[in-house]
Amino acid sequence: MSRVWMAMRAAMRPALGRAMACAVAFCTMQAGAAWGAHAYSQFGDIKYPSGFSHFGHANPKAPKGGDFSLVAPIIANSFDKFNPFTLKGTSPPGLSSLVFETLLTGNFEEPTTAYALLAEDVSVAADGRSVTFRLNPKARFHNGDAVLARDVKHSFDMLTSKQASPQYAAYFGGVAGVQVLGERLIRFDFKRPDTDLPLLVGSLPVFSHKWGEVGGKLKPFDQIVSEHPIASGPYRIGKVVSGRDITYERDKAYWGADLNVRRGQFNFDRITYRMYSDNVTAFEGFKAGEFDFIESYISKDWVRAYKGKRFDSGELVKKTLPHRNAANFQGFIFNTRLDKFKDVRVRQAIDLAMDFEWMNRQLFYGIYSRITSFFTNSDYEAKGLPSEDELALLAPWRRSLDPAVLNEPVPLPPTTTPPGSLRANLRQARDLLAAAGWKLQDGVLSNAKGEAFTIEFLDNSPSMGRVITPLLRNLEKLGIKAEYRVVDYAVYEKRMKRFEYEMISLALPGQEVPGAELRQYYHSSMAGVEGSDNLIGVKDPVVDALIEKVAQAQTRAELVVVLRALDRVMRHQHYFVPHWYSRTFRVAWRGHRFAMPEPPPHYRPEAWALSTWWRE
Repeated sequence: MSRVWMAMRAAMRPALGRAMACAVAFCTMQAGAAWGAHAYSQFGDIKYPSGFSHFGHANPKAPKGGDFSLVAPIIANSFDKFNPFTLKGTSPPGLSSLVFETLLTGNFEEPTTAYALLAEDVSVAADGRSVTFRLNPKARFHNGDAVLARDVKHSFDMLTSKQASPQYAAYFGGVAGVQVLGERLIRFDFKRPDTDLPLLVGSLPVFSHKWGEVGGKLKPFDQIVSEHPIASGPYRIGKVVSGRDITYERDKAYWGADLNVRRGQFNFDRITYRMYSDNVTAFEGFKAGEFDFIESYISKDWVRAYKGKRFDSGELVKKTLPHRNAANFQGFIFNTRLDKFKDVRVRQAIDLAMDFEWMNRQLFYGIYSRITSFFTNSDYEAKGLPSEDELALLAPWRRSLDPAVLNEPVPLPPTTTPPGSLRANLRQARDLLAAAGWKLQDGVLSNAKGEAFTIEFLDNSPSMGRVITPLLRNLEKLGIKAEYRVVDYAVYEKRMKRFEYEMISLALPGQEVPGAELRQYYHSSMAGVEGSDNLIGVKDPVVDALIEKVAQAQTRAELVVVLRALDRVMRHQHYFVPHWYSRTFRVAWRGHRFAMPEPPPHYRPEAWALSTWWRE
């Protein structure tokens, strides 16, 4: 299936973890105490003590060398810039994770833990209103310059400016200011105590204040396009082929090679992303030996194409890797800025027209499970009636909430499993549309003004066509004329940024601990900001308040209650037609070439391969 535009936008917390060396939620700067901690945790848990040798998922004896190549996301089959932080244009895959580094970094074992990387230690004030980082004196950019506090502040200032994509200003919205306290000492002040904020600023990508400097003058940040980043990561940009393929070369003088958080990682000399126009061409390229590693997102291909002599002989290896990850949020979303989608009954009616059970049998070989929530497959998913804790939390907004939120079970996706049926679902959809003022006249669903109800499903890849077609047929039975329109990626991206769409297929990466990204996706302040990630157009004061409550959670138990309440409120609004998810990762690679640590982590397999595999 199409991974669509939002699915592949770089996550702001790339495998960021959360940990600390204290047994409480904050490490403090009390007199007589150690200056700081080697790690930080939102909830006080930590696996690796100060001075640990390496992460358990990495092999410290892994040899360096060789090449590794993989396919780029099909949605972005070209790129035109080397600045991944601005709104205009498309940057190459792998750039953020291989070239840039952050103050803290995570691992594949602790989704809520972060350890020192560019910073050698971290200290949170006793009142929780600031965090101070002391930078590692060994940290160097690729040009040989030391990574200093001025570079960190410059990075923050640029990313939160109007010249950067607005998602960054939203992401770091809880930061009141940044103070350079010394050459390698920097403090982030917060607008309010928030156990998540030290992790967010710890995930800040850091680059040199000289990036974009020409003739002693610095270009405006949004005009830094073709200049290679001056960053500190384990790889630099190498060979580039006409804006389509890109190779990253391991920095032989990488400053962090011997750090415990890097030991045994990033072992390949060269990592190449190859770009293809569609999934069929990409898979043929894999079989032909054009690249080494691929993840399959199309169930039909996995069942019918990933087989044959090469797989039987071991030349190509096919693996299904189970995971415990929170599922992506994924579905056909409504642009609620449009009048036709403002009524929740209309949105619910369109949801009723999709027959997932038929699709899973006929199209997906029974591989998928249904998305049920904004936080599917996690502890944060609301279920049944609200708990007493949820009711207490929602009590201040009782008058503004739909009574169903407080008194009825949280909505589940419609089903056609007996005794349910598509016919019954369409009858219910017809009644909901009629109640919303849409009546069937001569086979056409129209409002009181005689305007026909039409829907354009916009996409940048035709791979979703086989899924859309049966849904279009069912909508036609309701009198809705719907069409599936596929446009070039550049046109698609432009329309997304301007909110010029009716319905699209959206996938947002699942988070083991949802936090600041919720503001980007669902907060009212982002609904009208061009280029923001609030693609649905959610503008709900209750949702806004609950997102603020997420930031204030002091324990995991508190966070669970708030997120379940948030999930419950939004699901009653029927903002999307839920898709499906897999309980496994489906990956294949060229056999007899690579070795890897065991067991595989329960995280993204591409990140596991890039960071911990080595060439045999």
